Amino acid sequence: MLDVRAAARDDVRAAAAPEPVTDLPDDPTAVRAAAGVRARSLPAGTSALTVNGLAGSRLTAFVEGLVLGGYRFGYATDPAPAPTRVDLHGVDGTAGSADVAAIERGLASAAATSWARDLANTPAGTKTPDWLARQAAAELEPRGVTVDVHDEHWLAEQGFGGVLAVGAGSASPPRLIEASWRPRGAAAATHLVLVGKGITFDTGGVNRKLGDGMRTMHTDMSGGAAVLAALRTIAERRLPVRVTALVPAAENALSGSSYRPGDVVRHYGGRTSEIRNTDAEGRIVLGDALAYAVARLRPTAIVDVATLTGAMKIALGLRTGGLFATSDALADELLAAGTGSGEPLWRLPMPVEYASSLRSDVADANNAPGNPGAITAALFLEPFVRGVPWAHLDIAGPARAPRDDGMFGKGGTGFGARLLSTWVEARA
Repeated sequence: MLDVRAAARDDVRAAAAPEPVTDLPDDPTAVRAAAGVRARSLPAGTSALTVNGLAGSRLTAFVEGLVLGGYRFGYATDPAPAPTRVDLHGVDGTAGSADVAAIERGLASAAATSWARDLANTPAGTKTPDWLARQAAAELEPRGVTVDVHDEHWLAEQGFGGVLAVGAGSASPPRLIEASWRPRGAAAATHLVLVGKGITFDTGGVNRKLGDGMRTMHTDMSGGAAVLAALRTIAERRLPVRVTALVPAAENALSGSSYRPGDVVRHYGGRTSEIRNTDAEGRIVLGDALAYAVARLRPTAIVDVATLTGAMKIALGLRTGGLFATSDALADELLAAGTGSGEPLWRLPMPVEYASSLRSDVADANNAPGNPGAITAALFLEPFVRGVPWAHLDIAGPARAPRDDGMFGKGGTGFGARLLSTWVEARA
């Protein structure tokens, strides 16, 4: 990760005289984008930039943009030379100063987002559900987070029929990752639960995707990566609020043991789903996790994050996430958090008139009710939360970038990680 620091007065390690950064906009989101573009023009090694007048949230945003714009992922044996460090001149580098705190805040936030990107960008040949669980434990437990990894035997004993059905076709069995941050002094009445879709690869199953549509499906666990990365930031900042992240992780593979159209899945808690399309698998695993959260964790509020529907990409494009919520207050909080983190959301309705499309002759609902696809997907999920204040973030568009753009590099973007930690911090 690109190292950004305040330059000491006698610091002469920069490769060249400090380059001035001028005409930065007032909006932190625009500052991040400008810094991301600047990062890709930096030479290899150490550079120096002068940023007179940049402070507070704009300085934090500038650091985030530099680090995330300079993010690289790959397995090339001879990678292109990359910048490794930027010394910022024109800021107060005194230990404990407001500028140093703003820089450190930006570095921590960018590091968590970079980790989310690493998880998303890792190829599926490596990234099995068990691998994802082990990465979560290795990254979060040293920060004081308790990570419980529930295997396929526990899932069967507890009745996680959705996760087991989706993972049935893979040689790599599914997992439920349960990561808990419970600091001393946290208010007992508040428990926020983050649920992230963890499909480590999605072939579509029996309703198989075409080749082009399958190429990026190693990033179909971006929602899971976002909630884990948010929890990392929450723990690093020692936020005084109880937070649990749940990631139902499975590989939707195609084999003789795959679940099939026409199957009926019994979720955790007993609700049933008729499978009409095996490529609508995200909502099947999320249903289990949402039901478990309500029954076992007694949450104050639940937010789930998922690359759920292609319909959302059509509706909102590749920069904005879709927001569905049962609580206006929760929706407003998340919209504000997205504005602050530079990860914008747009709220969409859940009209009850579309609920009839979910009807099934053999189950409580069918999993492929048709258009409007993002709305009917949200309506499918709503019964699992049983009245708990809930928001669903469909990030199918902004979770992946087709090309370098501002602070986003091609591939997984880590969208949602900073948004969620910003929301929890405001709640705390």
